[in-house]
This record gives sequence, structure tokens and C-alpha cells, in this order.
Amino acid sequence: MRVDVLTKEYPPNIYGGAGVHVAELVRALRGLGQDVAVRAFGEPVDEPGTFGYPDLPELADANAALRTLGVDLQIAQDCEGAALVHSHTWYANMAGHLASLLHGVPHVISAHSLEPLRPWKAEQLGGGYQVSSFVERTAYEHAAAIIAVSDGMRKDVLRCYPQLDPAKVRVIHNGIDSTMWQRDGSDAGKEIVRSHGLDPDAPSVVFVGRITRQKGMPYLLRACRELPDEVQLVLCAGAPDTPEILEEVKGLVDELRTVRSAPVVWIDEMLPRTEVIALLSAATVFVCPSVYEPLGIVNLEAMACEAAVVATATGGIPEVVADGETGWLVPIEQVDDGTGTPVDPDKFVADLAAALTEAVSDPQEARRRGQAGRARAVEKFGWDAIAAKTQQAYREIVEQFGATSAG
Repeated sequence: MRVDVLTKEYPPNIYGGAGVHVAELVRALRGLGQDVAVRAFGEPVDEPGTFGYPDLPELADANAALRTLGVDLQIAQDCEGAALVHSHTWYANMAGHLASLLHGVPHVISAHSLEPLRPWKAEQLGGGYQVSSFVERTAYEHAAAIIAVSDGMRKDVLRCYPQLDPAKVRVIHNGIDSTMWQRDGSDAGKEIVRSHGLDPDAPSVVFVGRITRQKGMPYLLRACRELPDEVQLVLCAGAPDTPEILEEVKGLVDELRTVRSAPVVWIDEMLPRTEVIALLSAATVFVCPSVYEPLGIVNLEAMACEAAVVATATGGIPEVVADGETGWLVPIEQVDDGTGTPVDPDKFVADLAAALTEAVSDPQEARRRGQAGRARAVEKFGWDAIAAKTQQAYREIVEQFGATSAG
């Protein structure tokens, strides 16, 4: 049976965790012999079974959400012949919903994030946020099944869309390719670190992520004022959601550089994997200060490179990072308005600073937790096992959909 995977992101056009997830899942499914057609936004990619869909020129001047729907219409038409369609993020959800109606096949959604829990996107999309919210709600309410990437995400799905049948929402975690992501302590790796103005043998805290409200960068930058002065800070951060958050981050980085003697290095372009691995391998600790994170593939990538992790105890992160074993979890009490904002921002910043300081002050313990992190990533989050679970879910959903349709 042919499965059509519908996605906004696909190599080489990846800018977030959902894109990494799709690329790795497709590779692993095809490795199992599953017939997969990928239908992705953007120009066609030279890969068998993969099709690209650029924006419609007629919508070049339209709101970004409407341009998205224009692509969705093209994708939905081309799903004829699939036994099941599997969409990722709201960008592709409407394509999956329409393909299901048009071709009479089940639509499966992978829940990577939820629009009701990202209200700051109204800053980015304007009225388009109302469109994206409508698209997501419609697709979720009519999907044959929803795959949540964590138990935390499953709870969020049922909280945001309480009319859903809980039996339709199953959990299959995100994964990591531990052969592609592993520690590089070689001289070549250290030279990569030096090329960014860093000392590979000095303590460092590394952040990797987009500049968006959910990633919590402003809290991190405030917390780093309290770090021991010899600790380097590495920010692999780009793709800002809005000019406003970019300016806020710039101001905080500039301020931090005036009060610290150790380097504060900000890398705003997307680095090749080899360079990210080199930075993670040299890190004393990787930090994930997110206030909203369904799972956090970046944490798995860091763990696979044997970096201990300091992360917020929110969303699916506690399912990945074992507090006291593979890293440090920072407690957070959050406002119940969908923004993830800490009830007491100063306390969250102080707790984050304390966890980071504890981690960098005991490099031997950080090293121990980093090694335990790789073992956990390999054992529990390998893509082959995740792909097998996904393929079995496809079979069950197609069988159930057929039985329901016949009835």
C-alpha cells in the first residue's frame, strides 16, 4: 500500500524539528520496504518518490496562510492512489483533510505542535493565525487518527480539542539516528569549534533552536548573567519569528557581552550537521529553555552526542531527559493561557541559572550524565523501532477505516 506523506519541510528545506522528523521517518519507513510518496512544499527534489509544490504564482501577494492553502490544494489533488495520507503540521493538514474527502482514504496527523498553544504566532501571521487555527481544528476533528510525539502532546491534543475520541490519539515518540548523531572529539572536530571563536577545552553552554517565543531564548540570556565568568555561551539561533523578538534577543546578547569576559558566540545561519555535532561534542552542557516543547528533537541530538542536557520540565521534555540521570530538569509553573509564560518569570530564570551553574561547575558529573544520555537515546528513541510502530499504525488505521466505511 502506498502512503503519501504531506509536509511543509523536507530536505533541503528544513528549519525545525518537524522537518527533521519527517526526513528521518521517511528514510526509516522506506528502509522497511514501505511504499512512501513525499509531497512537500517548495521546488521539486531530485529523489525518487518525492514531489515538490511551489507556491501558486496567482497568490504571490496573498497572506502567507492563503499561500499555504494554495499549495495544499495542489497536493490534495495528487494524492489519488494512496491508501493513506499522513500530514505534518498545520501547513499540510488541510491537504490531508481534503485528500481524505476527495479520494476516500484515511487521514493521519502527526501532532508536533498545536496552534492554540502558540498564540504568539498572531504577531507573525496576523489574521493568518485565525486561518491556521481553523485549518488545524478542522483537520484534527475529522482525522482518522492522530499520532502524538509524546504523552505530554497527547494530553495537549485532548485538552485543546476535547471533542476528539481519545482512542483516536496514540503516542509514537520522535526519534534520533544515533549513527548520524554521535560524539566527535577528534582534532578535526575541535578545529571546527575553534573556527567559531571558541576554545573546545573550556566549559561551554550550547543552545540550538529557532528564535521564537516557545524556545525561551530571552529567559536563557537573562539566566546566563549568573554563569561563572569562564563559561562560553554558544547560540546557534536563527529564523526569527518576528522582527520584535529578534530585536529583543539582540539587545540581551549585546548586554550579556558587556558583563561577561568569556565569549558569547551567536551563529545565526543554519550550520551543517558536522558543525553542530562538533559544538555539541565540546559542550559541557546543552540547554533547552523552551516554554512549549512537544518533545524536542534537539535534546535527543544533544544526548546522542553525549552532551548533558539542562531543560525545562514542560511538554514532552521529561519523557526524553531523565532528571538526575541524563541531565537537569528546571521546574516551571506556567500561566494557563496557551502562551507557556512562567507564572513567576524571575523564579524560572533563577532556577535555570542555578541548574546551568551546577552543571558547568561539575564537569565530571556533566560528562557522566552525557554518556547516560546517549545510552538512553540509542535504547529508547531509535528510528527503526519508531518506523516499525508507525507502519503497524498505518495497517491498523487502514483496516479500521475500511471497516467503518463498509459499515
